[in-house]
Order: sequence, then C-alpha cells, then structure tokens
Amino acid sequence: MKLLNVEIESAGYENEKPIIHNIQFDLQEGELIGLIGPNGAGKSTTIKTILGLLEHKKGAVEFKQGVKYSYIPERPIFYDELTLWEHLDFTAAVEGLPELHYKKRAAELLKEYNLSEHAHKFPGTYSKGMQQKAMLILAMIADPDVYIIDEPFIGLDPNAMKLFLESIDRERQRGAGILMSTHVLDTAEKVCSRFLIVHEGQLKASGTLADIRRQCGLLDGSLYDCFHRIAEGSGHEQ
Repeated sequence: MKLLNVEIESAGYENEKPIIHNIQFDLQEGELIGLIGPNGAGKSTTIKTILGLLEHKKGAVEFKQGVKYSYIPERPIFYDELTLWEHLDFTAAVEGLPELHYKKRAAELLKEYNLSEHAHKFPGTYSKGMQQKAMLILAMIADPDVYIIDEPFIGLDPNAMKLFLESIDRERQRGAGILMSTHVLDTAEKVCSRFLIVHEGQLKASGTLADIRRQCGLLDGSLYDCFHRIAEGSGHEQ
C-alpha cells in the first residue's frame, strides 16, 4: 500500500531559483528506498521539500491519511537541557504514547543500542556515534509508518551499523516504509528495495538495481558503477 507520493515539479530556497526539478516517486509499505547522489545533487533539498520545510515549491507531496513519520537528520539535534530519557518522555507525550508501552519499548531500545547506562545523561556529552544511536531510538519509539533518514551511517561503528540495519529490517517487516539518503553505496545496494539517483537537481535514474542497470547501460554493473556512469554522462553533456 502506498504510504507517500512525491511529485515535485521544482523546489528551492528562493523564489524562482529552484534547486531540484521533476522528482517523482512513491513509497510503499515495507519498502526501503535509497536516495543516492553526490554532495550538492539535491538530496537534502528533496528531503526538506517532503518534510514541508521549503516555501518555494511547485508540485505535491502527499502522505497517506493518518500516516505518522519520523525524520532522522544527518546531524543529531537535541535540547541542551534534557537528558536522553527526558527526550523520550517528551516524545512520548507529544505522540500520546501509552506510558507502560513506551517505557518498555524505550528500555528495549536503550539496551539494544548500549545506551541504558547513559539514558539519564545529556546527549550533548555523547560521542558522535552515541548521538546518532540516540536519534535512532527517539525515531523508533513512536513506531512510525514512514522513516525519512539522512545519512544514517555517519558516526556508526560496524556493530552499531549492524544494529541499525537489523532495526530497520524489523520496522520494514511490520510495514514501515523508509526513504534513506546515503553515500554508502555498497551497503545501500544490499539492503534497498529501490533507488533514486539524483544528480544536478534531477532524478536521473530510478527503480530496482536491475532497472538502474538497464537505464545506465551497465547490465552487470554495481550501484557504484551505475552512479558514476550517470555522473560522468551528465558531465559530458555540459
């Protein structure tokens, strides 16, 4: 079932100065879509447009009625005066989560991500990897229908990355849809259902890996190979 439909004609930070053009896709239940592109390609602008943060937009972004979504930014954001557990309390209050359910879920996630001993400390004192794990816990506590995740692997060590991938796989199995922006192409190739390759503000290729290979003319190519074929092709066109 479709959770999100995106039809962006154009969007940007200033009027009549669009950064992205013609980005169209949908997100289905249980699907993990990889949003791929170099720095400056328009990935962050695409995410901000989906989140409704850009005033200058033409097109439509529609979530299925009643859908809850969680956004995990590339750089973790916390309230300086709140401990991690107080962040969890705040999130539970905003989302209207039953107390017994959320406390049980919070304890499970804190244990899984090895943050139980740090739950009553300020996230601002955490290492970058710990902050990233804390953001994941805050996103998962509400059991959202859609996750929008920007560069989740930054700061995660291999063990934490494995935990993250196992967690989002569980979320997919319960029906959550995930849009994930990432530069880690070898991991994306293994875990994503479909891909959106954005370059120079436009959607250059989309679909499964087999679809991407056909569109790039590399029938045995890796996602990395296809990505660079698209970037090089765009460079030659200029």
